[in-house]
Amino acid sequence: MQSNRRQFVLASLGAAMFSSAASRAFAAAYPERPITFICPWPAGGTADQTMRALCAVAARELGQTLVVENKTGASGMLGLKAMAVAKPDGYTIGQIPISVTRFSQLGSVQIDPLKDLTYIARTSGQTFGIAVQATSPFKTLKDLVAHAKAHPGKLTYGSAGIGGATHVGMEEFALSAGVEFNHIPFKGGAEALQSLLGGHIDVLADSSSWASHVQSGKLRLLATWGEQRTNDFKDVPTLKEAGYNVVVDAPNGIGAPKGLDAAVAVKLREAFKVAAASPEFKSACAKIDAPLMYLDGPDYEKYVAATYKKETALIERLKLRDLVSKG
Repeated sequence: MQSNRRQFVLASLGAAMFSSAASRAFAAAYPERPITFICPWPAGGTADQTMRALCAVAARELGQTLVVENKTGASGMLGLKAMAVAKPDGYTIGQIPISVTRFSQLGSVQIDPLKDLTYIARTSGQTFGIAVQATSPFKTLKDLVAHAKAHPGKLTYGSAGIGGATHVGMEEFALSAGVEFNHIPFKGGAEALQSLLGGHIDVLADSSSWASHVQSGKLRLLATWGEQRTNDFKDVPTLKEAGYNVVVDAPNGIGAPKGLDAAVAVKLREAFKVAAASPEFKSACAKIDAPLMYLDGPDYEKYVAATYKKETALIERLKLRDLVSKG
């Protein structure tokens, strides 16, 4: 009996040592083939532009191609789900929309952001804003709020979809301002932008898709949603400056499925750390006025956990479950 137990222990130790050695060998050889990077947003959009610039530099660091695959739908959750359920071998990674902390609690996606993902890096934020046509009678945010108070539920605004950052941010602003808007959800920010340009909605709440049109004089930017004014629109106040305690920056991040080999995760973290600090990535972010917000994997994971708690409170305060069910 004693001998059998000893043999079992030795066999277990041998198996563990073999497994550890195999893991080290795999990590040392990684990556041996192209890596698929899932971007959950349409090609050519603001997130896609920055992710492609980031991946180009990371690919150089890793010595292997990163193939960007746009898998869109469900406000970014379709692509994230595809990444989360992939084999955790380091050959499928992708962008993590921070809105998973909200959608997971609303039941829109069957992913637990605290258990089902490996965090590699937080990279940059987004510049959100409220825009109207240049011919609009609303010259300032104050004008918009005054009209909305006088005509509850009449002003229409477009967003990239129900439950997304632009929808939730706009509803949080409406609650703070004591007004009610008529939300018109679209399949993405590009469709919402075209609707505003065509005069089909009164207001656009979106990331910086409006930027070039504001600069050309077709649109007017009433407010941005970040902690500070943006570099490209320094004359435009933030919601916070206007007296509304609302800040939305929705940082982009990079992740992989849960269960990724620790040594492989380190290689990816190191590559994306270099990429996030590169001139190429900084230039891509500058073009869309996106703030750099780098965090290494472990700190990024802590940030996601903290955001999850904040979203729990926001869901209750804005009655988001009712809004989603009505949508």
